[in-house]
Amino acid sequence: MDKNYRAGILYGLGAYLLWGVLPIYWKLLQHVEAMEILASRFLWSVAFVSFLLIVTGRLQTFVQEMKAIFSTSKTACCMVLAAIMISFNWGIFIWAVEAGRIVETSMGYYINPLMNVLFGVVFLRERLDKLQIAAVLCAVFGIGVIIVQNGGLPWVAMGLSVTFALYSLLKKIIIAQPLTSIMIETLLISPLAAGYLYYLSTQGGNVYQVCDTQTMLLLAGAGVVTATPLLLFTACARKLPLKLVGFLQYISPSITLLLGVFVYGEPFTSTIATAFGCIWLGLLLFIWSQIRC
Repeated sequence: MDKNYRAGILYGLGAYLLWGVLPIYWKLLQHVEAMEILASRFLWSVAFVSFLLIVTGRLQTFVQEMKAIFSTSKTACCMVLAAIMISFNWGIFIWAVEAGRIVETSMGYYINPLMNVLFGVVFLRERLDKLQIAAVLCAVFGIGVIIVQNGGLPWVAMGLSVTFALYSLLKKIIIAQPLTSIMIETLLISPLAAGYLYYLSTQGGNVYQVCDTQTMLLLAGAGVVTATPLLLFTACARKLPLKLVGFLQYISPSITLLLGVFVYGEPFTSTIATAFGCIWLGLLLFIWSQIRC
């Protein structure tokens, strides 16, 4: 195993481990409203990524890439839509963690690769082989089990998978470095985030007016926990084959599932187990379809 390959695996493990344990971080902020955490995540991400752009000497590159993105209406619209999609994705995830629905967030990110496949067919005219069709149908059946048994759509899982799949689809159109991308996305939403916190301050106070030092530090750290795994993932993707990166991506929802069940005591009913079983079968079929290529 050469040094680049070994380094790539370490970067990938770091990224997916950090994403996997992220619910622990949001649980520490459970006493703060989810929307205030989300607003803080955008504002502190801008601050942290700005710092990284300056210390790494990439500020000029960022300006050039931003000009290129907003030079055409197509890429500009895609960037705005990507920012909206990641806003919903982050908001759903934070809310779900606070609401004790971590297991359902895990389901969402297990479904996500299959949702990407489906969107590839719908939007990019990609063709599926028989194994890939079976994989998608397994996931659909798993979701159907929950709808029939619980009388409703698992909207947290579906919301996370759909928003992130749309986000990924939009990012195929935008050519930009990860730091540039996350900086623009957070910059676009930050005025709304700042406006929301200001509005709360006029209606009795926002979290920053009443929180203790620990809460303040945790909110400020939201920028770090947002950007760090993304940078590790980027380094991983540059050093490893795409197929291996695809295998590593299942680390984070697996950790999240274990946290939800064994650390936070969320129920893992027979209905949920059946749904997960169908989704895991679909993933196995999907993985096999990739291996044999």
